[in-house]
Amino acid sequence: MLLNKPYIFIALLGISAQVSAESLRDPTLPGKGYSGTGAVSQNQHQALILNSIVSSGNTAYAVINNKIVSVGDSIQGVKVVRITPSSVSLSDGRKLAVFQAIIER
Repeated sequence: MLLNKPYIFIALLGISAQVSAESLRDPTLPGKGYSGTGAVSQNQHQALILNSIVSSGNTAYAVINNKIVSVGDSIQGVKVVRITPSSVSLSDGRKLAVFQAIIER
């Protein structure tokens, strides 16, 4: 019994679809070089992000890396020197600023 050419083509197409599906990678998996939890690089540890600034009278507070700090407090070994309505000055010379779009209303 001879097989017709369309049946052979369909069978080969089905086999090739299985082979190509096996080689696809899940896009939600972490990329190569992912080290998992607990590994913090030096750059991530030193990144300070100013989330917001709140001032009431003579007292000003800043939220840096989701922690509330005031003048004189330290975060990651750096002391907060000055807090203005739009920025925070640090003892190592860095100045963290709130995005302009957040300040303006």
